[in-house]
Amino acid sequence: MPLADAVRWNERYLTSDRHTFSSARALLTDHANLLPANGLALDLAMGLGGSSGFLLDRGLSVVGVDIASVAIGKAKKDYPKVMAVIADLTDFQFPPATFDVICNFFYLDRQAWANIGAWLKPGGLLFYETLTEEMRQLDPTINPIHLLKPNELKIAFPDFTILFYAEGWYGDHHPRATARLIAQKTKNGFEVTA
Repeated sequence: MPLADAVRWNERYLTSDRHTFSSARALLTDHANLLPANGLALDLAMGLGGSSGFLLDRGLSVVGVDIASVAIGKAKKDYPKVMAVIADLTDFQFPPATFDVICNFFYLDRQAWANIGAWLKPGGLLFYETLTEEMRQLDPTINPIHLLKPNELKIAFPDFTILFYAEGWYGDHHPRATARLIAQKTKNGFEVTA
């Protein structure tokens, strides 16, 4: 399956007029004031690296991971300072407490939620946005396994403090039904206080 996913995504990046993630996601840019001035960020399923580039511009070092070598190649061309990794996220690991920021935009693997929690440092920030079941109104053929149930993302990271949460339709040119979360990992099992 990972090889098939890589082939499918590479084909999409070679032929599609839509440039997936060539710009930073609004969830990230609208809440940039929450970002630390430095540190290490992880951009999961980074696509063409728009969010990675934004994080670099904000002073963070960035590791970007994607299964599509075509996307990684294009992202590295535009953002040479991104530490880009071609990998299948279902079979990839980082050491615990490595990242100050993790971004996960439009990639849903519920089994990875525990990894995300482990990879983030205490006090670190998670920016997460992905599709919800409402997308089936536009396309009933979407496999529900790739869609969040109502409020599912809100309870996916119980050891985190939610700083922002919303569900609805977002985007001007290509609206999508998504759940959007910004959360901070608690320190030593206690809430982080400012």
